[in-house]
Formats: sequence, structure tokens, C-alpha cells
Amino acid sequence: MAKQSEPQKRRIDAVMHEFKQGGLDDGHGGTVRNPKQAIAIALSEAGASNQQSPERNRSQRRDTERDAPSRDELYAEATRRKLSGRSRMTKDQLMRALDRDSGR
Repeated sequence: MAKQSEPQKRRIDAVMHEFKQGGLDDGHGGTVRNPKQAIAIALSEAGASNQQSPERNRSQRRDTERDAPSRDELYAEATRRKLSGRSRMTKDQLMRALDRDSGR
């Protein structure tokens, strides 16, 4: 399986968090109680499912990528946190730096 992008990882984490909190909807008016079903939903929403067609995964992945913050938004957050070297960082580097900084 291909490596997941940061937005995909965040989408999966968000869906699994929702499941753990008991709020993940199964699409039919019920709540998901099975962890395997929650994982399948998370992978599907992130566009990383091996049970869907490549076209469907690409479509889901594009939707997931749109939810990602822009470089300008990341830069503004880095400025707020006073991270050094932020002006020379790429979007991916800013995301990693902010993730590392949030662990402090």
C-alpha cells in the first residue's frame, strides 16, 4: 500500500476519534459500534481503501486534500507560535514543525 499523505492521516485520526467518542454515524441513522467498520469508514473517507475502485479513491483523496490548511494558514499559525525558520519552510515542513511544537 502507498504511503498516506498528512491530510489522509489527519482524516483517519479524526474519524477514529469520532468513533471512540461514540459519535460516528453509520449512514443509516445508527451509530458505528464495530472498530473494523470504523476503520473501513476512515480509510474510505481518506481515499485509502483497498475495497474501492482507484477512481473512487482518487475522488475521496481530492476531497480530503481540500480540507488541508493552506501554506499561508500554516505560516500564520507558525508565526503565532514563534517558530524559527518558518519563512523558508515549505508547506510540508511547516506541518511537521507545527506537529512537533504541539507535542511540547
